[in-house]
Amino acid sequence: MPLNWKDEIGNDRVPQRTWLKMPAIGMESEFNVWLDEIEIDPKKYWRHPSAFIDRELLPREKSSLQLPTGGAVYFDRGVVEVVTPVIELGPHSTARMVRNLWEQIGFVREQLTKWEKQAGHTVRLKAYSAHYNVSFEIPKSQQGPNRNIKKLALLLAYILPVPVMIVAANRRSTGVGVRPRSNRIEVTLDFTPDPGLMVAAATLIVGVAREVMSWASYDLSLLQKLPIPVIAGVVPGKHTTRKGWLTKDFHYPQSPYTSDINAPIWTTQYGKKRSLRQIGKQVAFYFRHSIRKYSDPFSFRLLFAILDGRAPSMLELIDRPTAYEDVGHLCKWGMVIHELKGYHAEIGLMQPKRQAWELQSIDEYVIDRQKARAFNAHELETVNAKNPKTAPLIPRRRRRLRAALSRRRSDTPGRLVPPRANEYLDRRETSLLPTALPKERRRRGDRRRKNYAIPFPDRRLTRSAYEQVFLKLVSGGRLRMGNEIYRPIGMKGWYHAIFRRDSDGAERLLTIDQLLQKLNDWI
Repeated sequence: MPLNWKDEIGNDRVPQRTWLKMPAIGMESEFNVWLDEIEIDPKKYWRHPSAFIDRELLPREKSSLQLPTGGAVYFDRGVVEVVTPVIELGPHSTARMVRNLWEQIGFVREQLTKWEKQAGHTVRLKAYSAHYNVSFEIPKSQQGPNRNIKKLALLLAYILPVPVMIVAANRRSTGVGVRPRSNRIEVTLDFTPDPGLMVAAATLIVGVAREVMSWASYDLSLLQKLPIPVIAGVVPGKHTTRKGWLTKDFHYPQSPYTSDINAPIWTTQYGKKRSLRQIGKQVAFYFRHSIRKYSDPFSFRLLFAILDGRAPSMLELIDRPTAYEDVGHLCKWGMVIHELKGYHAEIGLMQPKRQAWELQSIDEYVIDRQKARAFNAHELETVNAKNPKTAPLIPRRRRRLRAALSRRRSDTPGRLVPPRANEYLDRRETSLLPTALPKERRRRGDRRRKNYAIPFPDRRLTRSAYEQVFLKLVSGGRLRMGNEIYRPIGMKGWYHAIFRRDSDGAERLLTIDQLLQKLNDWI
């Protein structure tokens, strides 16, 4: 029997299982590294992520490591990249994916902080980009010239940019890209530092992509038939890094990222003038059922609040939020970036100083009162009301007659005074204490174990099945199969784990779906 999994498969390639039993999603985020306020290439400086991580981790391919939070970290093209594991699609799946990403970010930031203290340097993670991946599992037999992953990516490059930029982009963003990646669709855009907005963006992207995948055709002519508005004349360009399409700001008549998103200045393919917000809301409303299918209630409400104008978009801020400059410190999972938390105060700073504390200027107030005065005069003329009688400025004082005091013969001075209490008051008596109200005893499952400042997005958010598999792999535990004990020693891509048998050191390759059936066999 071969002792190595490479000998087991011989000269064949590693079994690239591109079809999981369940459709899945995942995320990647890239960060520029600033060392002592100088941007560096992390691969040239550290060579490997283990240089700043103080514990032994499960190795992956090349220079990546499997993190104890289930994801991975590696260096790529001058940036640090953190990746989530695959997470199966289902209710709340987009919130689970974004939470998992922020857990990877939190672990890397924690390790860098420890390294800072040991090395005497400062390290800052500056946000760069985020990639949203959605699996494409339609078999080849059901594909055709107008229904394949390339056609799907091009169609999404027309549909997604406007609603995505309203929810997730900032005033310095430049574009939204869509790339076909063999068995998945990858949507690329700027990193979103606010976790709530990131979950809303993930919910939008996944919901739209999964619904469009189910269509019988991905031909662009569908945009002339369906009530899905797109900006007329905008044609996506070639993606700058890999195969795919990227809709940049210069593809539009004017940059949508620095324009007023509420101004109806954009012409749709149907010749109607609409604002960016109206276009984004109409697109999301068309896909609302698919979006709701994979979202949580908090993110679904937040998404449509932003598109409806009831919640602010980062495109309405003065500039890009400062949280981009130091991810992990200025923004974390469960936080709201201060520009959105103090949105009205920040917008007030754009007004003259006297108006910063008032929502209405004094000139606007005077005009409003003049309108109210004119309206009141018009009302009086309409009903032929008489002028009110004038009243004296100083009213006359009326003399009040005093009633004569009377005393009964039997009344004595002592009887007219109420009885006085004893000089000593025993304050230790329990009767002085307020009556205690009976406490309502809650069940154990209903008790709040932790105080949450905001309902974000759901404090009862559970782990997905695939998440549980990856957490088992990095837990340091061992797997029992029959009478043998196996220990995980590495990962091969996202679909395979390498195990070593304790008895003789033989290695074995298992898929994630196989491990999912053995969750109760870990010891």
